[in-house]
Amino acid sequence: MNTSSQTAPSLQGKTLFITGASRGIGLAIAKRAAVDGANIVILAKTTEPNPKLPGTIYSAAKEIEAAGGRALPLAVDIRDDDAVFAAVAKAVETFGGIDILVNNASAISLTNTEATPMKRFDLMNGINARGTYLCTAACLPELKKSAAAGRKPQVLTLSPPLSMKTHWFAPHTAYTMAKYGMSLCTLGHARQHQFSARLFCRLR
Repeated sequence: MNTSSQTAPSLQGKTLFITGASRGIGLAIAKRAAVDGANIVILAKTTEPNPKLPGTIYSAAKEIEAAGGRALPLAVDIRDDDAVFAAVAKAVETFGGIDILVNNASAISLTNTEATPMKRFDLMNGINARGTYLCTAACLPELKKSAAAGRKPQVLTLSPPLSMKTHWFAPHTAYTMAKYGMSLCTLGHARQHQFSARLFCRLR
């Protein structure tokens, strides 16, 4: 976390590609960026209202535009390779490129091994680790172009810094593995391609 008193740079005109942006932290990040006049690509699966999970990609788009940004709502499952690459192409077609990737989408199950069926294990690793890897890979060409243009691209991942202390693994081994997969992906790609990467938040 940056605790300096310096004013954060404006996101005016920057394009953010945010996974899981129809609600929660993803939407909060999108709306804050919209205040600066950013372009927001909303990736999420929810297209129809659900009383248990408020918010759709379309309601999120309205909130983002009301806050001052431009929104592109896209119904995407980030486990689907073709859908993710198509979303990147649509983002480029609409906004001209991608400057910031926010890997926010995540599945959670705070259960021990006996209470975690393999279907849930696969879901968490498919969305958290694989989805983050896929979205980063798909956005890389545009992030490189952003860097070449001097726009200082970034990848923000909602996952924790790495710690091998067992108390992070014991209560929910599968979930911790999936979240750490997000962190490993981000750190590895940042070093490979020399863009700024940030890990944001701790394990629950």
